[in-house]
Amino acid sequence: MSADTAQTHPVAPTRTGRSAWPWILMYHSVADPTDDPYGITVARDRLDLQLGWLRRRGLTGVGVGTLMRARARGEDRGLVGLTFDDGYADFVDAALPVLERHDCAATLFVLPGRLGGSNEWDPEGPRKPLLTEEQIHTAAAAGTEIASHGLYHVDLTTLDDEVLRQETLRSREWIHQLTGTVPEGFCYPYGTVDERAVEAVREAGYTYGCAIRPGAVAGPHALPRTHISQADQGLRLTVKRLRHRLGT
Repeated sequence: MSADTAQTHPVAPTRTGRSAWPWILMYHSVADPTDDPYGITVARDRLDLQLGWLRRRGLTGVGVGTLMRARARGEDRGLVGLTFDDGYADFVDAALPVLERHDCAATLFVLPGRLGGSNEWDPEGPRKPLLTEEQIHTAAAAGTEIASHGLYHVDLTTLDDEVLRQETLRSREWIHQLTGTVPEGFCYPYGTVDERAVEAVREAGYTYGCAIRPGAVAGPHALPRTHISQADQGLRLTVKRLRHRLGT
């Protein structure tokens, strides 16, 4: 479920004109977008066109961990972060082949507490299957960065201390057990974030966190992202890229 309408504040650009944060695109499901009350589903052929748009402009989609390491070295020119939230099963069959066709990679934010389940947190729209353990292994073997979306897709800002710890630290440990690799990143469900949630993610050992429009708490553990929908083609993508450059 998208939180693209969350009330937050823009991130200001740096003095050099370079955006304060790297450009990170936010996807969710790659499937038939017809029945999609949240605007988070992109058709496979539309994803193909969007990645083609990036590549024609000399941009390569990569996982956020790769992007942040390159940025720390000053080598992130031409790189764009690609993220897929919620851990939908369609990532393996629909998104992954398109990513590979364009020589791109991505970060997949999964819910280890809901493996093989469905998007029960969405009150409207169709039930969509979530990734199984085997499908996560398939995605990881193809070069996808596997990161955490918490355990069950709940708003971290509403939780008591113990449940917050489970959603952040326990999900990290679970993914490590599942994949053999300690996840670097965390993504805040619904995009909702506050200082307490950011601190919990930091204390859990993640090197970065992804939000949507985090406002005053923006930083390496609350990175802003650009929501991408079925409607986004050439002109809209150009505008979104410009808005990122301007920090708006």
